[in-house]
Amino acid sequence: MDEAVIKALPDGSTFASVEHFGTSAWTITGKITAQGLDGSDEYYFVKIAYGETGRIMLGGEYESSKVIYETTPDFIPKPFGYGRYRCQEPETYFYLSKFVDMDVQAAPDPAEFTSRLARLHHLSKSPTGKFGFHVPTCDGDRAHVVDWQESWAVFYRNLFLGVCKLDLKRNGPWPEYERAIDQVASKVIPRLLEPLQADGRELKPCIIHGDLWEGNMGINLNTGESILFDAGSYFAHNEMELGHWRCEFSSVFWLEEYTGCYLEQYPAAEPAEEFDDRIRLYSLKGAINYAAGHPRSHLRKTAYNNMCYLIEKYAPIDGIDKYDPSLDPVVTGARIVPHLESGLL
Repeated sequence: MDEAVIKALPDGSTFASVEHFGTSAWTITGKITAQGLDGSDEYYFVKIAYGETGRIMLGGEYESSKVIYETTPDFIPKPFGYGRYRCQEPETYFYLSKFVDMDVQAAPDPAEFTSRLARLHHLSKSPTGKFGFHVPTCDGDRAHVVDWQESWAVFYRNLFLGVCKLDLKRNGPWPEYERAIDQVASKVIPRLLEPLQADGRELKPCIIHGDLWEGNMGINLNTGESILFDAGSYFAHNEMELGHWRCEFSSVFWLEEYTGCYLEQYPAAEPAEEFDDRIRLYSLKGAINYAAGHPRSHLRKTAYNNMCYLIEKYAPIDGIDKYDPSLDPVVTGARIVPHLESGLL
């Protein structure tokens, strides 16, 4: 184990061993065993990644986890450190946290999980009073655009265009798709999101996990409570957290009871009648980001179809396709195996 990781262990802990533990699409993960001052075993989780991408990913996760832990310390493993390996080649970065035994297969109780999530959103407070974050954070290996903004509509537009730019770079041009992106950015986003801060309405920036699907949470085996990990946070409209639940990679949270239970704890913002369309809009970020990370993914077409729906309803234009319900996973129930190109289930 590199000396930098050993030095990041809490005072009084003596490194004993490390082993590979778990799986990750973008990093190497492991379990560290150490001895405490009383000679008892202590366990820590370490995540490793390389190069500039690794620096941004793990630095963002560390800062995200710190904010979540400071707000709700029972909802994420305690973060202990982040840094660069002492060895120079290859350029290697690490993230260190408490190791928590958890069941990552079981679906959480909707009421328990959403009450804890809503509590995080309610209790969090933006240090600037704005939407954004103080360091770049990631969803997978793709960095969010998180520059501070007073306007949520402006912030989401920048975030949305950031993932679209990366998707076009990785997956290539598509004229109708690009026309839809421009219309969503220039017309649909202002139409749906500016009213949230109009007519005297205030919109609280909340810390969100940033990549919340069931693959990034588990059940703490010691407490029986739900717990998060692998955060890529920023201060956002709280409903943004639910956008991922509409995507095809969500095989649990897409069920209506999760959204219903959440809304009991944190009611929809006004205008409440546009809640479903806002979630559809927010799902674009998750679907397009997934497509950028998984070339040839079906989610690119899903995102385009959802853009067509929103454009037809709020800002019609020529030159794009008609919305097709048979391509909408909320209508069809279609799911994919997360992070694998194995097709629809």
